[in-house]
Amino acid sequence: MHDTHRLRDPEQTLAVVQPFLKDMGITRIANITGLDRIGLPTVMVTRPNSRSVAVSLGKGLSLSAAQASGVMEAIESWHAERIELGLRLASYSDLVETEYVVEVDKLPEVTGGRFVPHASILWVKGQDLTKGRPCWVPYEMVDTDYTSSPVSGRRAFPRTTNGLASGNDLTEATCHAICELIERDATTLWHFRGPQARIDPGTIEDQRCRQAMERIAAAGLDLGIWNTTSDIGIASFRCVICELGAVSGHIGIGDGCHPDRSIALLRALTEAAQTRLTYISGARDDLDPDEFSSSSRSWRGQYIQDLIQNSAASEDFRMCPTHMTDSFDEDLALIKTQLSVVGIPQIVIVDLSRPEIDISVVRAVIPGLEAPHDDPDFVAGPRARQAAKVHA
Repeated sequence: MHDTHRLRDPEQTLAVVQPFLKDMGITRIANITGLDRIGLPTVMVTRPNSRSVAVSLGKGLSLSAAQASGVMEAIESWHAERIELGLRLASYSDLVETEYVVEVDKLPEVTGGRFVPHASILWVKGQDLTKGRPCWVPYEMVDTDYTSSPVSGRRAFPRTTNGLASGNDLTEATCHAICELIERDATTLWHFRGPQARIDPGTIEDQRCRQAMERIAAAGLDLGIWNTTSDIGIASFRCVICELGAVSGHIGIGDGCHPDRSIALLRALTEAAQTRLTYISGARDDLDPDEFSSSSRSWRGQYIQDLIQNSAASEDFRMCPTHMTDSFDEDLALIKTQLSVVGIPQIVIVDLSRPEIDISVVRAVIPGLEAPHDDPDFVAGPRARQAAKVHA
C-alpha cells in the first residue's frame, strides 16, 4: 500500500541509487524504528563527510519506503553541496539589464542580512515554470556547502535546504520541492494566525492515516492534528505527539503538504514519529545539546500538551481541500494554477541533477512565500505580517 505518489516503488528507487551510495559518502542505512514504541518505520542515513548535516532521516509506512526516503534526502543534500552548474558574478543592477532575474525584493530576508543591488554576488541559472524561460537566482539560496561562508555572497538570503527535493524524474522532484515551500509557508502563516481548532480524528477515514494514528494511540501517546492549509489551497497539516499526563518524554512534530489531503496528513503523521525518534536516538548533528536537557524536554512536552488541550477537536478532515490526480504532470499544473491565484508570479526551478544518476534533484525558489518561522534568522515577510495583523 503506497503512502505517497511515486513513479517507482521504493525498492526500485533503492536499486537505482545503490551503485552511487559509496561515491556520495553514504556509509550506513540504519533502522532505528525499535528505539521507540510507536513502530512507524524510521531510518537514519549517515554521510560522515557531509558539508551540511551528516545524518538524514527517512520515514514511511514500510521499511523500504523509509529507507528510500532517508537515502533520497542524503542524495539531494550531496547534490546541493557540489553544484556543477555555471555561475555568474554580477550585481543585480547590472544583471537585470540583460537577463531575466528572480524578484529579489520578494525573497525571504534574514536577520542581520541586507541585499545590496549594486554589489556583485554569484548567480545560478534556473527555469521559471510560469514563463517557460531561464531565470537567474542568488547562488547562496541554492548552495548547501556550509563548510565556508557564502562564496561571493552577502548573506542576504536564507542558506537552508528549504525547497530542495529529489525524485525519480524531474517533474516528481519539482512537485516535492514546491510542496515543501508551500508547506513551510503554510506552517508559518498558521503560527502567526494563532490558536486554531484541531482536526477531529473521527472524521479521518483514510486507512493509511488511521493505521499511523492507531500506532501512536497504542503507544500511549497523545496526538494533535491541525489543518494549516493556506490561501493557496494545497492541503497542509501539522501533527504533534507527546506523552500523556505528567509523564516526561520526547515530543514529535511533523508537517506535510500534498494536493491529496490524505497523503499530506500521512506525511505529517510519519514525520512527527520520525522527529520523536530523532530526539530519542540523538542522531542529528545539527541539534543544540541543550535540547536534550531534562528542563528543555519538560518544557517542550508541556508546550505540546497545552497546544492540544487548548484547542477543540472540532474541524472536519473531510472539509479540507483535496485534489486527486493521475500524474505528477497534473499535480504540477494544479500547483502552478493555485499559486497564480494568490499572486505568486514566479516558480523557479534549479536542476541540480547529474546525468550519470537516474535520479532528479532540484531546488525550488518561489518569491513571495514565507520562510520557516522557526529558522534562527527568520524575518517575517508580508504574508506573515498580514496573518499576524488579522489575528491581532
